[in-house]
Amino acid sequence: MSDETHPKIYLYRRIVAAKLYIDEHYTERIQVQDMAKEACFSKYHFLRLFKRAYGQTPHAYLTTLRIKRAKELLLEESSITQVCFALGFESLPSFTHLFKRHTGYTPQQYLEQSKQTEQDRIDQPKAFVPNCFAHRFSWEK
Repeated sequence: MSDETHPKIYLYRRIVAAKLYIDEHYTERIQVQDMAKEACFSKYHFLRLFKRAYGQTPHAYLTTLRIKRAKELLLEESSITQVCFALGFESLPSFTHLFKRHTGYTPQQYLEQSKQTEQDRIDQPKAFVPNCFAHRFSWEK
């Protein structure tokens, strides 16, 4: 079945249905076959259409979603181990490696950096004011 057989909006709706499935089940162990089944496509056709629609593979989208949520949970004072398993990662080392690859920091470094930034905002609030704004109101840093 080619793309010309069905209107593009029909194909797009099916891809969006798969994306919504990912959004709802990102903490579970889902495979590309599960996503493709949700969209009613073969695995490879689904991969092509998803990448065309969202600019990344379904796996990359799932990983990005999990890392984004991991950052939020870490800042909410959840432990690194709790965050790892709550988001469907299989092991702490794989989570740490993936987190570092996406953010440039290990989860522990990310927490420390976030706490330091928050403390700096309290100690030196003017340092976080954009220069153009500070200059306009004649504020000194």
